[in-house]
Amino acid sequence: MKIFLSNQIKDLDTATCKAQSIDSIELMERAASALCCEVMSRFRPSQRIVVIAGPGNNGGDALATARMLIEQGYKRVEVFLFNVSRKLSHDCEEEKKRLLTAADDIDFTEVIKEFSPPSLSEQDVVIDGLFGAGLHEQLQGGFKMLVRYINESGAFVIAIDIPSGLFGENNELTNRRDVVHANLTFAFQFPRVAFFLSDNADAVGEWQLLDIDLDRKAIRQTPTTWYMLDARGVSQALRPRPVFAAKRDFGSAMVMAGSLGMMGAAVLCSRAALRTGAGLVTVHSARCGMNILQTAVPEALFEPDRHDRFISDMRLHHQHQAVAAGPGIGTYPETVAALEGLLNNARSPMVLDADALNCIAQKPALLTMLPQMTIITPHAGEFDRLFGEHLSDEARLKKAIEKAQYYSIIIVLKGHYTMIVRPDGKVYFNSTGNPGMATAGSGDILTGVIAGLLAQGYKPELAASMGVFIHGLAGDIAAEELGEYSLTAGDIVNHIPAAIKKLLK
Repeated sequence: MKIFLSNQIKDLDTATCKAQSIDSIELMERAASALCCEVMSRFRPSQRIVVIAGPGNNGGDALATARMLIEQGYKRVEVFLFNVSRKLSHDCEEEKKRLLTAADDIDFTEVIKEFSPPSLSEQDVVIDGLFGAGLHEQLQGGFKMLVRYINESGAFVIAIDIPSGLFGENNELTNRRDVVHANLTFAFQFPRVAFFLSDNADAVGEWQLLDIDLDRKAIRQTPTTWYMLDARGVSQALRPRPVFAAKRDFGSAMVMAGSLGMMGAAVLCSRAALRTGAGLVTVHSARCGMNILQTAVPEALFEPDRHDRFISDMRLHHQHQAVAAGPGIGTYPETVAALEGLLNNARSPMVLDADALNCIAQKPALLTMLPQMTIITPHAGEFDRLFGEHLSDEARLKKAIEKAQYYSIIIVLKGHYTMIVRPDGKVYFNSTGNPGMATAGSGDILTGVIAGLLAQGYKPELAASMGVFIHGLAGDIAAEELGEYSLTAGDIVNHIPAAIKKLLK
């Protein structure tokens, strides 16, 4: 799914009105109708609902929603329209007229100067239509105090399109205290980039998309560098297996993982590569891990390092379609040197995770040796060790875009919405996964899944995106069966087959 910037969504609205021969207020009515249905599905007509509307089109959405709720029998709707500049947008002015003529006893207050805020409690619902995406600067003065009052009230807050005070993108300077903290955000047609960053989680709350039938042709023709991974795209990319196939047709993956006390990482990574469909998987690890690997993953070949406790040699003795390195290898000086030797002789993209990244952090010059389109999969801590400390997810994302282009690599920045950053500047946000996957070994499995796809001949950019989605989907299926609290990495790898089967269907 494409994700658009705020100015692009405004252009799409205009293009839709032109293509469908409708006025902008008809599109506003369409949005309000969808929002009204969602509110009605959650709250009874006896619920007190306080609607906070601003002077722009976000306020028009709020006024139209209030009117429709009243028309549907909601008797306790109170509306506050903030018009301190005494200038409403055309559609907001029209929606104000429609609201005031909808019934005789509407509880409506237009705030021009003085304002006595309504008493709010935890039993109330607030609909935030103050500014939405039309905001161009941080909230000031009375609006800032109003937002803080709403946040401190404990009321259930529904934001229209985006919480007021939050920008669709570029929130590094935003004071989150001065942003509406919504429990539920309803966005029209597309999510905003801000929704995917943990910095904004308290403001956005749970978010849901409402389809308002924006013009499909305009959507296709509008370029973007932002995307959200979905099942349709991944399932279309998955190749069915030919009837006349042999294991060599699905490639060979070399997994360099494990050390004394960390052999579980090698087990999980190699098992994930096999479950994802690699034809052959070889594990190169410390000699002490031979019995563990050959017992736990009998399907994998084992190549012992000359050292008993850790990996000291990463030379490739055979041809492999994919190489994965890092899970559980430690940062021994010999291992750092071995990784440098691997990178110095590598000619094909590979996937590097965990301790491979920590080894590189000890010797940053190794970044310049990465083959083009190599995939690295850091979590926030590993990313900061590589590229310097960052105070926010947004700052990390910006740095990831810069570094992916500079080194011509793919950066998989792991998190709730894992971000796949490509060297061409495109960013993909993952839509699968759950908090139960925040468990030891989960990242080792992701490395194995991506390696399994690389082995089968998928291009690195596709293997990274598909791997992240499949990994998250396997976790979702496992959580549905076992619950999030008890989820382990082994549960995730065991549900990779179910995830792939679901996508192929």
